[in-house]
Amino acid sequence: MPRWLVPVLSGVAVVTVGAALGAAWSWRSLNAPLALPEQGLHFEVPSGAALSRVTAALERQGVVRHAYVLDWYARLTGRATRIHAGEYALTPGLTGLGLLDKLGRGEVFLHQFTIVEGWRFDDLLLRLRAHPAIAAATDPADEIMTALGKPGLDPEGQFLPDTYSFPRGTRDVELLGWAHRALESALEDAWANRTESGVLTDPYDGLILASIVEKETALGRERGLISGVFHERLKRGMRLQTDPTVIYGLGEAYDGDLTRAQLDADTPYNTYTRHGLPPTPIALAGSASIAAAFSPVETGALYFVATGDPDGSHVFSVTLEEHNAAVRRYLERERARD
Repeated sequence: MPRWLVPVLSGVAVVTVGAALGAAWSWRSLNAPLALPEQGLHFEVPSGAALSRVTAALERQGVVRHAYVLDWYARLTGRATRIHAGEYALTPGLTGLGLLDKLGRGEVFLHQFTIVEGWRFDDLLLRLRAHPAIAAATDPADEIMTALGKPGLDPEGQFLPDTYSFPRGTRDVELLGWAHRALESALEDAWANRTESGVLTDPYDGLILASIVEKETALGRERGLISGVFHERLKRGMRLQTDPTVIYGLGEAYDGDLTRAQLDADTPYNTYTRHGLPPTPIALAGSASIAAAFSPVETGALYFVATGDPDGSHVFSVTLEEHNAAVRRYLERERARD
């Protein structure tokens, strides 16, 4: 071997070993956990941001130690141009490679918003637009329903209570669209599986009745029974005589104490003065109340009154005499508490 070749080969060996060591160090760096706080970190990737901008920002925060390694690997593997904008939740144990995978798949953090049974539409809109991750508008109710493809439809009761997940920046009308379509699906199923009673002429009637059931009880075991009372009264041509509809019709005039004068004051929602169902739902009805409205438990009972028990339960009666006796027992219990 020529003498001049020895240093050349030695140099090649050094370079090769150095490259191997560098590659091994880079690979360990890519697979090492990021320096994240114990509670994790929420990080937002702006629309159109380059990966190098993202890694540089994380390096400034002390999360990524060697941003250039991530950038180099991403360019080498074609991942540098495949990142998605949005809010990401970075949790302890996440590695550099895991970060690239998360950004590449667009695994953005999903916020949650729960629509509560019994809310009115105004309650829903107020709380939805107060959510920090929602892109809130100021559209009035009629424009919202037009945007949902239902111009002229009263928004009351038109959204299914549930918990909805969404990425930051979701528009309020978009989430309302999900809840409205979920309601339509629930109504379609309930109508297809309804108990034929001759009371409900269409799914909207069922939704109105479901909203009343929702406001009358929070007990699952009672929903079908209360629905049964209302079905029975409607079949007999009796007025529903349910306080929640009167309260809804009073609007801001209701101060928490329903008076005899208010019960006697006629409004489209006063089921003491008018026969049949009110013109619209009075609240957001949950799936259980919808099911109960379309499939009542009919026992012949025409009346119900609170027991006064802490669970909020009711006594159901077939005759007015039985009902009056139950009312007296309730009033006696209330007086005994005072």
